[in-house]
Amino acid sequence: MESLVSDEWLRTAVDALVVLVEAAGALVIVVGAAVAFFHFLRVLPKRNPAAFVPVRLTLGRFLALGLEFQLASDVLRTAVAPSFEELGKLAAVAAIRTALNFFLAREIRDEQAMIEHDEKKAQDGHDSRPQRP
Repeated sequence: MESLVSDEWLRTAVDALVVLVEAAGALVIVVGAAVAFFHFLRVLPKRNPAAFVPVRLTLGRFLALGLEFQLASDVLRTAVAPSFEELGKLAAVAAIRTALNFFLAREIRDEQAMIEHDEKKAQDGHDSRPQRP
């Protein structure tokens, strides 16, 4: 029995989707870099290292979202991976992107906790600052 969707059509459709999802990820990263750069220019005259933390958090969030799009394109590619060799390469790339995203998310979480603690300390007037890992 012939399938309703040919393998060639499916491969073409997935390839097109991969390009779109990768482009979306790249666009998110470019927009995030631009936004962070303008925030950076705004806080640069302050010369206060703490002023740069929100800039890093902004960029980090955009990078994490961009990596999620890139990972989604890797998942799509596995749907039409023609060989175990290519599937292995995709798995390696996906693992690297997942690890990057994990550490980036942890960094964002830690920085956000430090900001919240500093804000609370400023309100309370005492220091019980959590230590960085």
